[in-house]
Amino acid sequence: MSRKSYRVSFPGGCGHELAGIVDRPENETSPPVAVFSHCFTCNKDLKAIVRISRALAEQGIAVLRYDMTGLGGSGGDFAETNFSTNQADLESAIRFAKSDLGPVTALIGHSFGGAVSLAHAGQNSQGDCETIAAVVTLAAPSDTKHLASLLSRRDPDIEKLGRGSVTIGGICWEIEQQMLADFRTHDLPSMISGIKAATLLFHSPTDETVSFDHALRIMGLIQNAPHNDRFPNLIAVHGADHLLVNASEDLPYIADTTAAFLHRYACQA
Repeated sequence: MSRKSYRVSFPGGCGHELAGIVDRPENETSPPVAVFSHCFTCNKDLKAIVRISRALAEQGIAVLRYDMTGLGGSGGDFAETNFSTNQADLESAIRFAKSDLGPVTALIGHSFGGAVSLAHAGQNSQGDCETIAAVVTLAAPSDTKHLASLLSRRDPDIEKLGRGSVTIGGICWEIEQQMLADFRTHDLPSMISGIKAATLLFHSPTDETVSFDHALRIMGLIQNAPHNDRFPNLIAVHGADHLLVNASEDLPYIADTTAAFLHRYACQA
């Protein structure tokens, strides 16, 4: 199926303009619509996100991938962001996608973007969450507190002085203490327990950034939630690294499986 891609921008949850790219099937008037959230300090142009989004569009699914506040082409200061602002940006992206593409029935998230997607899908009583029929995550954590602890260990000045720096992916990022404090306030496990959408988790058993135990915990939280008849799906991507750059064959495998999953579930919303 032919694909067309184009750049977009829209107001984010913090008031800054967010940059995005829509990848969509060219001749489909009302395809399933997904919003793709990137990982911590990443952006919409990460190789894995680009290739998966484009492949989904070529299989009949419209995808909005976007940069959160302070990252990529979006405005704002990354040091002033946190999980709450990430949630607000996702909500803004869903509203924009709904107006530009149609009702959003699926969320896709990589790593911390997966956590944001899970949190949003678990809050079923709030507006647009009611339309989310499917959630797909790549290497998602099961809580937000572990990242606060990791960043604090990397640079104790964040807690002691209120601001520090951490090198991630060869780039030095300024981190404020408020970010860590916000990470610690969220009860992501309870949000995950509220998910009623069909859920597909991709995770590598050898992921050194977010361990495989997180995927098992997410499965248990959804599966054991009261009044939930959905059984989450977990696919172990053997040998993959956290950013999915080690093996080129991983990305089409993930894209093809995700497309089949979304056509099965996200078309029914």
